[in-house]
Amino acid sequence: MPPSLETCLHVIRNPREIPHWTDHGRIAGFFHETMRPWNDALPDVSKGLDHALSTTDDRSGFVLLAAHAEELSGGLAMLDTGLGGFVPKYLLLFVAVRPDLRGQGIGKTLVQQALSMCDGAVKLHVEYDNPAKHLYERLGFSTKYAEMRYLP
Repeated sequence: MPPSLETCLHVIRNPREIPHWTDHGRIAGFFHETMRPWNDALPDVSKGLDHALSTTDDRSGFVLLAAHAEELSGGLAMLDTGLGGFVPKYLLLFVAVRPDLRGQGIGKTLVQQALSMCDGAVKLHVEYDNPAKHLYERLGFSTKYAEMRYLP
């Protein structure tokens, strides 16, 4: 089922475009809380939003917010890596939908809108047991590499 016609999508490219009914801290908290148990620490979510909404040459991206009656129902944060080629140009950093609204097409709408705004390849990280993995596969994402990390 598609999202309600009353659901509005807000495109935010810098902090000045954040709607009057919310703020950076509330958006970070929304991502942090609604992405459980696959969430990142709140300070890391906040840093990701700072990067997505930066206007400097080396950091940029955008945030999409889905809202109904000035209440967040979903959100997405996309980073522009500034690369391209062997590393995808974009990193889909966060996608979150309120638990009581999942399965209504909000996440799909957010991802499709974000992809339409990107002029290059997009990558994302998803845990194998995250149900959202199936949505990403239906939208055309595929597994290319196993991610490995060294944490000093």
